[in-house]
Amino acid sequence: MSSRSIRKFPLRLGLVAGGVAALLLAGTVVTTNAQAAAGCRVAYTVSAQWPGGFTANVNVTNLGDPLNGWRLAWAFPSGQRVTQAWNATVASSGSQVTATNMSYNATIATNSTVSFGFNGAWSGSNTTPTSFSLNGVACTGNVGPTATPTPTPSVSPSVSPSPSVSPSVSPSPSPQPADPMAAVAAMQPGWNLGNTFDAIPDETAWGNPLTTQAMLRHVRSQGYNSIRIPITWSNHHGPAPDYTIDPTWLTRIQEVVDWSLAEGFYVMINLHHDSWQWINTYPTDRTTVMDRYTALWSQLAATFRNHSPKLVFESINEPQFAGTASDAESDQLLHELNVEFVHLVRQSGGNNATRLLVLPTLHTSGEQARMDALITTFDQLDDPNLVATIHFYGWWPFSVNIAGGTRYDSNVEQDILNTFDRAYDTFVSRDIPVIIGEWALLSYDYTRPGIIQRGELLKFFEAVGYHARVRQLTTMLWDAGSFLHRPELRWRDQGIYEMMRASLTARSATASSDQIYVARSGAITSRSLTLNLNGTAFRSLWHGNTQLINGTDYTVAGSTLTLTQSAMTRLVGNRAHGVNATIEARFSSGVPWQISILSHDPPTQAAATGTTSSFVIPTQFRGDQLATMEAKYADGSPAGPANWTPYKEFWTHFQPDVSANTIVLKPEFFAEVNDGAVTLTFHFWSGTQITYQLTKSGTSVTGGPS
Repeated sequence: MSSRSIRKFPLRLGLVAGGVAALLLAGTVVTTNAQAAAGCRVAYTVSAQWPGGFTANVNVTNLGDPLNGWRLAWAFPSGQRVTQAWNATVASSGSQVTATNMSYNATIATNSTVSFGFNGAWSGSNTTPTSFSLNGVACTGNVGPTATPTPTPSVSPSVSPSPSVSPSVSPSPSPQPADPMAAVAAMQPGWNLGNTFDAIPDETAWGNPLTTQAMLRHVRSQGYNSIRIPITWSNHHGPAPDYTIDPTWLTRIQEVVDWSLAEGFYVMINLHHDSWQWINTYPTDRTTVMDRYTALWSQLAATFRNHSPKLVFESINEPQFAGTASDAESDQLLHELNVEFVHLVRQSGGNNATRLLVLPTLHTSGEQARMDALITTFDQLDDPNLVATIHFYGWWPFSVNIAGGTRYDSNVEQDILNTFDRAYDTFVSRDIPVIIGEWALLSYDYTRPGIIQRGELLKFFEAVGYHARVRQLTTMLWDAGSFLHRPELRWRDQGIYEMMRASLTARSATASSDQIYVARSGAITSRSLTLNLNGTAFRSLWHGNTQLINGTDYTVAGSTLTLTQSAMTRLVGNRAHGVNATIEARFSSGVPWQISILSHDPPTQAAATGTTSSFVIPTQFRGDQLATMEAKYADGSPAGPANWTPYKEFWTHFQPDVSANTIVLKPEFFAEVNDGAVTLTFHFWSGTQITYQLTKSGTSVTGGPS
């Protein structure tokens, strides 16, 4: 094990710069039994605030004799609580909070400053603490003898903080935290400007509008602290040997980087689709690829060498190599590129000498072998300002809806736990920060509705936020336009945004479903859901602005919520197909859980004739929604693509169109279907299943209900 096994960082001295809402405490201390000089000053800064959460930085200046070991105490006046901390171990008891030094920052020389920070949660107000004590001595801005003090702090008239006034969010960029772990923690949460500068051939080629400073300001206002700007350079530079970057393109990139920094973001730039366009040929064309790679990074390092330390470089997006015999061989090739990248940037000087550099695993995979290969690179480089990155898109069957992966189940949960635990154990436990540079679900796309059921998606987003938070992993949402509607600067689904936002500071409860289907025929009965409380407590149930009555409209027994027969009758109303009502369960923390009450009849289908390139099944959905489709041959074996499972991939192999009353079977499905009979089983979210018989002969297809 090299000296890089546990990274330790030097302290950065100095106070928070101007333009930040800071609280400086000054006054007098009355003490007895003097033994040694003691005194301190505290600057408490809220650098970001959003509904329910905030980020705070604390600078502690020792005005007395040198300290070896420190403990800062304060009380939150408005019930705030710390949810994640860096550069200190923070413990709370009620409103009382203590922050204790880490091993690497225990010593504070006279007139030196130690810094730490944290993310916190608040409700009602986020009032600034008005007094602090360091090792039992009140921080008043003066020096007195060490003793058991009886402080009588007074507040300097020059700052005049009022405990009734909430701290404001700084409109200007805050200083970079004291070390890489703190800096990466301060980047949480992050957002990807996806399908923009990575688009081929230019910024708007993949359907997104031109990036504006107003758009960046809006994203920042929504609580995002970092922005990843994926950039494809392949079509924007000249030939060998110089590979000169198109100055117009580089100027535009610099403009957006500068806008982002001005809004207070941490900013990450990279080589993006270059990874599969030409870097992947490195095994067979080493000289050309390395020359091109170093030429691009040399130009970028020179362009940005004096930019803010809040600008971060990522070597390669999702590195991959063609023609290698094994992943181990590819790991070694990536090692060579990462090492060259770090040496090149460091040697360019300026702020690049200590700039945060982000190194990916092969494929940005969260597999243990890939992380082990990257830790070898970190050990060799022995550079304290390196960050590891992986990507996370969840358990694949759930992420694309294949193989029956329709629900957030134990497979999905365990995949999150295993991946995040590996990242923590391999890197974070050794003080190497980790950025999950992209995360979402692969097939979540507003243009392809229904692939991932909304309630199941919300459970995934809630869990990712929580499990990343407790493992100190910074996450950067991949948004190619599916989350933020950029032309109108609004979230396409406000509820998804609110769930992600809440998960940064607290858990939210969910339930076994966010839908209750009621058959239009037959009697209406009481209906139950299982609550996933996630450490919260159930508080109330609402229908619009009306609070439902416990015992009359519903009951809660343990984790079971039951809506009574009378409430269900009222909620379904005239029992028209589709959503009749939406109710909302509220809990002690987090966002409410909405539950749709739907009326339905069994879907019906009709006979059809077509070809393997165009086959449509007439389908009356009648208030129901399609969950998945099975395809089997007469002998029961799976039919079609992915023949290891009978459950086909939603949208890729089949596609519902509710407005057209059809289900489309795709050419990609028929491309791997043998001639003869195939039985399709359509599974709907109400629990209804209907079967449909196909017969394929060459390119001709006929079908009808069973």
